[in-house]
Amino acid sequence: MTAPRWIIHLPTTLTSLDEVTALAVALRDSLGHLAVVDFGETTLSEEDAQFLRTRVFCDGLLGDAGRCRRRDAHDGPCAAVFGTDVEVSACCGHPDVAQPVPIRE
Repeated sequence: MTAPRWIIHLPTTLTSLDEVTALAVALRDSLGHLAVVDFGETTLSEEDAQFLRTRVFCDGLLGDAGRCRRRDAHDGPCAAVFGTDVEVSACCGHPDVAQPVPIRE
């Protein structure tokens, strides 16, 4: 029998889906080297509606190449490389939360 996996619920002070999606992408980009974190299963929800979740990443199987790292409901084929779905600030190297982040609602 496999031991149950644990989930970290990480509340934020962000108030828009675009902003919190950009934060999820930034966390994946900066902590993606940690094998103990499964970013492919990342979902988002409003504070008072945690039972309604929005999936962030595709996470489709790519055989020997691992899993798709593109956003959920992306156009085109799956890919194991980072996509360009989120604008990145040149000065800071993190997603610019002022820019729209396309995701499926």
